[in-house]
Formats: sequence, structure tokens, C-alpha cells
Amino acid sequence: MIIAENLTKKFDTFTALDSISCTIGDGCIYGMVGSNGAGKSTFLRLITGVYKADGGSVTLDGEDVWENPSVKRRIAYVPDELFFLPGASMNTMAELYRHSFNFFDRDRFLRLATDFGLNVKKSISTFSKGMKRQAATILALSTCPDYIFFDETFDGLDPIMRNYVKSIICQDVLDRGATAVITSHSLRELEDTCDQLALLHKGGLVLQSDIQNLKTAQFKIQIAFGEDYGREKFESLSGMKIIHFTKHGSVTNMIVKGERDYVCAALNELSPLILDVLPLTLEEVFTYEMEALGYSFDLN
Repeated sequence: MIIAENLTKKFDTFTALDSISCTIGDGCIYGMVGSNGAGKSTFLRLITGVYKADGGSVTLDGEDVWENPSVKRRIAYVPDELFFLPGASMNTMAELYRHSFNFFDRDRFLRLATDFGLNVKKSISTFSKGMKRQAATILALSTCPDYIFFDETFDGLDPIMRNYVKSIICQDVLDRGATAVITSHSLRELEDTCDQLALLHKGGLVLQSDIQNLKTAQFKIQIAFGEDYGREKFESLSGMKIIHFTKHGSVTNMIVKGERDYVCAALNELSPLILDVLPLTLEEVFTYEMEALGYSFDLN
């Protein structure tokens, strides 16, 4: 289990992370989305022990990560900016990993390299951007880690490779009980993979929830009346929080929070001419959450 409490990191006068607290349970896939500079990469570097926190704490199974080799051997981390030894082949990097990680699986390494169609004897410097990302992913997964951290996991991968990497991560979580934390600029990449999602913005944790709750806790209402009315018509209704409200003529579109059946029953009591309830995509959920907080935020 990963526990972050009031985790803070500053660079000169810039605060990259500001008192973040979260708990990431065992055997789950935890996704983090956010704009550039939101703090996603900084968060990963803190929980992998690359950075030392300026405030708060982060532990893996109750142990500090900073300068703790025994914990770091249980971690696989693929950063956004990849690093390989100059002129190294995948075989060379595999030897380095074998001496650094107790459970490096050479057979798995060769099997994954074959599946990805990569030449383990060829210099990685000759690989394309996507192939380098594949190589780093293969090496990380071959350590059979308890914790897998991917920063912009799918950057540079074609759709087939993206789906294959997702399937491998899911299989590790299911078969070995591993925990994966994945960051991305794109919510679409995480929607069908993660159990939980968190939204970071300007160094703060704006929202975190499991996927199912995010999809059911908010929904879109389209409603119309014959008489003139405004937002105040709905604000007196209990059990419903309006996140977004627009009205064109007699038709209103609202994004609301609440228990769906209860909200629909309350709205039906107002005798509307039209009442439709529509589901939201996760991208819409995050967009409206940010809008409610006064942020202008693009998840693409």
C-alpha cells in the first residue's frame, strides 16, 4: 500500500506539489491525469525515491522510499524522459537490471522482446521513440515488481502496442497482485484500464475516486417547461447539486450530482414537458469538476 501524507515538493520559488494526501491500495491500477505542470511527474519521482520530499511523507508498505534500496528493488519506474546507457543494447541493459533487481526474469525479458519484435542485440540508440518506450517497458516489467510506475506510458506507442502494454499491466496486477500507478495527459488512455483516477492541477489533488463512482455520481439532465423559469427553480430541490447550468429558450441542460432515481423523481414532480437523463463520459466529468472550481482545463 502506498500512503502519501501532505506530500510537498518545491523548486526554488515554485511549488510543484502542495500537501498531497492519498492512499493507493494493493492490487489496483491508479491513474493520474492533469495538465502540463500539474505535478504528475513530481509525484512519481517522490514515491519512487528519485526526489526527496520537502514536506510530508510517502511510504510503501509502511517503509520510507528515500534512500531505501530494499524498497526500491520492488519498484519498476518508466519515466517520461527515458535513459539508457550510451550505446547499450537491450541485452546490456538486461544485465544491468539483473544485477540491480532480485527477481529479474530473463525468460520473460526475451519473451516480451520477441512479442514486441525488438532486436535485443541492437543498440537502443538506433530505435525509434516508440521502440525506446517499448524497450523501457519490457525491462521494467521483467523485474517482476510489486509496484509499477509509468509516466506518460503510452507516449509514442501505436494503438496496437498501447493495447498490448495495457493488457500486460492488467495481467501483472491480476496474477501477481502488483500495484500500478500510471500518469497521462489523456483521460481516454486511462478510462478502460484504471480502477481509480485522480486529477491533479497546479500541484494540488482536485479529485480522486474509483471509476464506477465517477461514472454514476454525476449525470446530465435535459429538461424543459412551458413557462418561463431560471436556475432558481431547481436550487431548492434537496439531494441535487448543480455543477453546470445552461438554458436555451425553454430547454435547460444541467450537470448534476446526486442519487439518480431520487433526482429524477424530484424533477418529475415539477411536471416538465421534457426530461431526459444522459450519462457522462469521464472526460466530461473531469472537465465539469474543473469548471466548478473555476479552472479552464483541457484534458486532451
